[in-house]
Amino acid sequence: MKCPCSSGATYAECCEPIIQQQQKATTAEQLMRSRYSAYALGHTDWIVDSQSPDGRQFVDRNATEQWSKRATWHRMEVLSVQGGGVDDAEGFVDFKAYYTIAGEDITHHEVASFRKEDDTWYFVDGVEVKPRPFKRLEKKVGPNEPCPCGSGKKHKKCCGKVGGPVG
Repeated sequence: MKCPCSSGATYAECCEPIIQQQQKATTAEQLMRSRYSAYALGHTDWIVDSQSPDGRQFVDRNATEQWSKRATWHRMEVLSVQGGGVDDAEGFVDFKAYYTIAGEDITHHEVASFRKEDDTWYFVDGVEVKPRPFKRLEKKVGPNEPCPCGSGKKHKKCCGKVGGPVG
C-alpha cells in the first residue's frame, strides 16, 4: 500500500519502520511524515512516543485517538522545511494535512517544530497557520464612477447594472 504521508513510497518502505520503532527518523520531515501516517492509520502510541519527553504530559491520548479514528485522512503536503537535517538539532516543517471529519473537508496548515535529543527526533510543538482574509486587489468601482469597460457611461448604468454587459 502507498504510504499515507504522500511521499510516493510504499508504507513498508517509508513510515512503517519508523512508527514500529524498527528505525529512527533521520530528519524532522521524516518524523513529521510518520506522525501524519500514524494519525491516518490510528497508531496513537507513535503519536505520543514521538512527542518531546517534556511535552508528553500535555498530550490527551484519548482525544488524539478519537480524532485520529473519526477523521478520513486524504493526504499530506510538505510546503517547506527549515533545518531538521541529519546534522541539525532542530527543524521546522510547514505542512498541510487534508482530511474529512463529520462530513466537513478540512485543510490543517501548520508549522511544526522538532528537536533532536540523544540522536532522536521529537515533535515539540505546532503553530496553526490561519488563512489570510480575502483582500481585493483592484479598487472597487463606485456606482457613479465611469465604467471601467470604457463605454463612457456611469458604472451603475453599464456593467454595474443587474443584467448589464460584462466588461
